[in-house]
Amino acid sequence: MSSDGAVNRAAFFRGRKIRRVVVKLGSGTLTDETMGLREGTIRRLAAQVAQAWDASGVQFVVVTSGAIAAGRKKMGISDKPRTIALKQAAAAVGQTTLMRAYERAFEKRDRRVGQLLLTHDDFENRERYLNAGNTIKALLAHGIVPIINENDTVATEEIRMGDNDALAALVTQMVGADLMILLTDADGLFTKDPHRFPDAQRIPVVERVDDDLQKLAGGVHSGSVGSGGMASKLSAARVVSSWGTPVVITSGFARRPVLDALEGADIGTLVLPQPRIRARNRKMWIANAPHVQGTITVDDGARKVLLDGGKSLLPAGIVDVQGEFRKGDAVSVSDRDGTVFARGISGWSSEQVALARGRKSAEVALMLGDEIRPEVIHRDDLTILPREPRSENRRKGDAIP
Repeated sequence: MSSDGAVNRAAFFRGRKIRRVVVKLGSGTLTDETMGLREGTIRRLAAQVAQAWDASGVQFVVVTSGAIAAGRKKMGISDKPRTIALKQAAAAVGQTTLMRAYERAFEKRDRRVGQLLLTHDDFENRERYLNAGNTIKALLAHGIVPIINENDTVATEEIRMGDNDALAALVTQMVGADLMILLTDADGLFTKDPHRFPDAQRIPVVERVDDDLQKLAGGVHSGSVGSGGMASKLSAARVVSSWGTPVVITSGFARRPVLDALEGADIGTLVLPQPRIRARNRKMWIANAPHVQGTITVDDGARKVLLDGGKSLLPAGIVDVQGEFRKGDAVSVSDRDGTVFARGISGWSSEQVALARGRKSAEVALMLGDEIRPEVIHRDDLTILPREPRSENRRKGDAIP
């Protein structure tokens, strides 16, 4: 990358107002197979957060992994726990060690920390979602650094979010952060797996994440103790950047990755934000619901009025329904080709949709009764997902538009 590119990248950050940042640290960055928790990494993070917060008022939310890995060390377990019970036990033991390390590190910088352990239910249930967001914002208003982890002691494989990259993306949206920084054991996204190919080149800037780039990241190694890899980080960046927020993926082993990212230094990979979508918080919550219970397929006419007319989804335009869901569950909306273009909160159960699909409102009233509302998904409960460009992905290393 040329010096001009570095200057442009710095100019990009100078031109943005960064008020709130979500920083995610993975297990590969925080823990080691033999030494356990890397407290030096946490101390470096605390120093950078305190410096930026004190100097410019930037607020930070930390999403952390490492509880299970830290618990393994304390319990004397050499291999990854394979049973749910053992994973949850390791998480319970390791979470106290993890939080004690964060507390010590931030107290040395005159900052207090607060712990939040979240599950997917906290993002799917609207009331719990708002409560969690309000708690985080209250902590920030009092100068306290929220330290967030998934509640691995109660989350089973069936209900886990998958990895903390996805959790960081959801938290970024929840708190309205202006930047997400993913700290990993790699120096960013590369053209090949740098662990296997010496000629792999770092990709300094990604204009847009598309399917081809996602496939490229799918084969990249990212440590042995974490649950995610580069593909999961790029998936998280894809979601966050689509809503107008930039993402930096870089090494957590660097001396000052957080400060360098804020200054626009040539580190890691910057994923550029897409044009900001003016969406209310509820619409963004719907779009990023982590567990979708079913899919409703619509005809071309319904697709057009949903995309272009801002209308509600009526049963007449529905051609198929998949999955089992209840009123109030999150569902996807796809066209006949199977492309998901919207997401919403269903006002009907899947059984009701299956019975009434393709029928006019008058027929529906006779079948299901007058009590059921006419809209399967009301327009206030529907959000259109960002559309993928038809042209192939462009990666820019020397200029930012």
